[in-house]
Amino acid sequence: MIDCGEGSQIQMARFHVGYRHLDSIFISHMHGDHVLGLPGLMSTFCLLGRTADLNIIGPEGLGDFVDFINKTFCKEKTYKVNFFPVLDDCVSKPVFEDKTTEVYAIPLRHRIQCYGYLFREKANKPHIIREMTDFYGIPYYAYNSIKDGKPWTTEDGEIVPAERLTRPAEPPRAYAYISDTAPSHVVAENVVNVDLLYHEATFGKDNIKRAEETYHTTAAQAAEIATSCHVHRLIIGHFSSRYKDETPLLEEAQAIFPNTVLAEEGKTYTI
Repeated sequence: MIDCGEGSQIQMARFHVGYRHLDSIFISHMHGDHVLGLPGLMSTFCLLGRTADLNIIGPEGLGDFVDFINKTFCKEKTYKVNFFPVLDDCVSKPVFEDKTTEVYAIPLRHRIQCYGYLFREKANKPHIIREMTDFYGIPYYAYNSIKDGKPWTTEDGEIVPAERLTRPAEPPRAYAYISDTAPSHVVAENVVNVDLLYHEATFGKDNIKRAEETYHTTAAQAAEIATSCHVHRLIIGHFSSRYKDETPLLEEAQAIFPNTVLAEEGKTYTI
């Protein structure tokens, strides 16, 4: 989960998103619409008897808030919370990683300390070509070493290179989530060629002065970033409540970067 505003649990129930698979929460900044859903969610985990660890990643000040939640709402907590603060070297090394993904934080330009997140898939090992391994009579236990690039030696002494027995894996994917921010060169430097970029587009270009005052981005500016960084697809979101119809914002962005879509509640976007 990225950010946890009020109503997060209602939305999870509405769109049938289960609690069981939620193990990490990334918080961009300490404004209420991005963090005030944490007390209720963490309390619900206690009521459900959760035992799996919960990882929470965000600005250093978030740690005090998490401690407050634990002491106030989760006195009989059944699970462990691991808090990972975002530090100054967040762009150069992951702030969090698991078996498949590395996550980097990107400093943003907002009214308070704020971060975006870059999720980069770790390189996959090549795929075994079963026709070739069957032809050479290679046992299953040798597949991992072949995927690691080691050759196979037959009983006759023939050395079969791993490249003959495998085909390249799909290239690793990357997704960037850019929350509240004014246009930033740091963002541009770190989202180059990502497969999918979510970028806030709070205002249209007709409200660019208001965007500057509140450290937000217009739809046109988000599209310009996507264009200059050669991203494959752009999702714009975080719209001001003044827009009852976001179509003009979509059209503004698509005029610059055609492969732009609106962030829609409940919709799934495939990377």
